[in-house]
Amino acid sequence: MKTDVIIIGAGASGLMCALEAGRRGRLVLILDHTPKIGSKIRVSGGGRCNFTNRQVSRENYLSQNPHFVTSALARFRPEHFMAMLHEHGIPYHERSAGQLFCDESAQAVVDMLVAECQRVSVRFVMECRISEVRKNGLFVVDTSQGTFHGESLVVATGGLSYPQLGATPLGYSIARQFGMKVTPLHPALTPLKFSPGDLEVFGPLSGIAVNATVAYKGLSFRENVLFTHRGLSGPAILQVSSYWERGSSFTLDLLPGLDAHAFLLEKRGSRMHLATLLGQHLPARLVKAWCEGHFQSRPLNQYSPGELQAIARSLHGWEIEPMDREGFNKAEVTLGGVDTRGISSQRMESTSVPGLYFPGEVLDVTGQLGGYNLHWAWASGFAAGQYV
Repeated sequence: MKTDVIIIGAGASGLMCALEAGRRGRLVLILDHTPKIGSKIRVSGGGRCNFTNRQVSRENYLSQNPHFVTSALARFRPEHFMAMLHEHGIPYHERSAGQLFCDESAQAVVDMLVAECQRVSVRFVMECRISEVRKNGLFVVDTSQGTFHGESLVVATGGLSYPQLGATPLGYSIARQFGMKVTPLHPALTPLKFSPGDLEVFGPLSGIAVNATVAYKGLSFRENVLFTHRGLSGPAILQVSSYWERGSSFTLDLLPGLDAHAFLLEKRGSRMHLATLLGQHLPARLVKAWCEGHFQSRPLNQYSPGELQAIARSLHGWEIEPMDREGFNKAEVTLGGVDTRGISSQRMESTSVPGLYFPGEVLDVTGQLGGYNLHWAWASGFAAGQYV
């Protein structure tokens, strides 16, 4: 079967690329090996789809080529996606830090994108396993449901996160096949695992959450931190996980917004135990474990001024060196991907293989937590859709 555009991947970037190409009058075919369209969209935002963020900028993305995202982000803003939701009558709301979520199910976003694709006659072939991709004038894709020929090939396969939803390394394999580089791949927006020593002390705190600031190499994120039976999770930890490098440590401020030294000095003459005082601001189980690992709790009038200063420093800068990240099965996105130095930032097209496009997570572009990754999928898919 011959068509104008073959898109591999019925996810966020593939759907956006398809509907934009279809609006230009291109004949578009989407192939996907899974049975359902938009699987990752449906689970995003806890099933409510954190579809974008009101404040999107280059600074919200990681890439070895940090300026790459600028062009696509400038041409597809949050307001553009919000306008689509308004047109389809899909209600949404704003949460903290500009995050936008559907009021109801994320399925509404999938249904909207599918409806827009159907409006411009995009064809879907699902449960379609790809055995070979090659270029012989046209792109040729051999699959379990036949062989397809297209003028343009869009690799919108996503990353390695959510393997339970069907994630595979196919996109990276296609890139390498055509001589393109792929940067190292790591789980991102994922929990971090304690070292064995910290796990023994803090593993029993599983289920405790605190509002804290996580700082790493000049970056800081103040959000919830969740203790798990293996390490640390929660929004602040997921954020820092994208930047963290094995063998390095980050600091955890357990009392952000409070001057711990002044707070301790106020009670310096008291017989109150340190653990009791800290329990006014932190969960008792966390205080007990922290004191056992740092400063044994005793009456405050038994600490010297220097000890109180050291306690305050440790509360504001608890240094933690994780053992590792959790794997791709716990990660929300993939860090790394197809090297963007071989991709046109305007078209998402390979600079060495005309007609070959790579939008979305398959690229070496990773957004922070908060709707930025889905927005990159919309923006990069939109950019590719203008040229395929």
